[in-house]
Amino acid sequence: MMLSTLGPDGSARLRESPDRLREVSGEVEAMGVKVLAQYALLGQWDFLNILEAPDAATVAKVATTLAARGTLKTMTLPIVEIDDLIAALEDGVGTD
Repeated sequence: MMLSTLGPDGSARLRESPDRLREVSGEVEAMGVKVLAQYALLGQWDFLNILEAPDAATVAKVATTLAARGTLKTMTLPIVEIDDLIAALEDGVGTD
């Protein structure tokens, strides 16, 4: 999951060209990350993106590339499906 918030330049660019959101999704996918869903948010963060990537390093590359433009800030969080968490707990993960 990637949360992002726009800076002043990013807000101005989005106001001038709302389709830029779709262009950025295409750029993200070209870096090897699939965009599963996107949501606009009201509050501290402007957007929530649900991503699928081969590994954490690929997500880090995307976040760094996007942030380097100076138009937004990101925060990434790994997501664990509930069934996977239950299975891991049942297997005794984290026990001695």
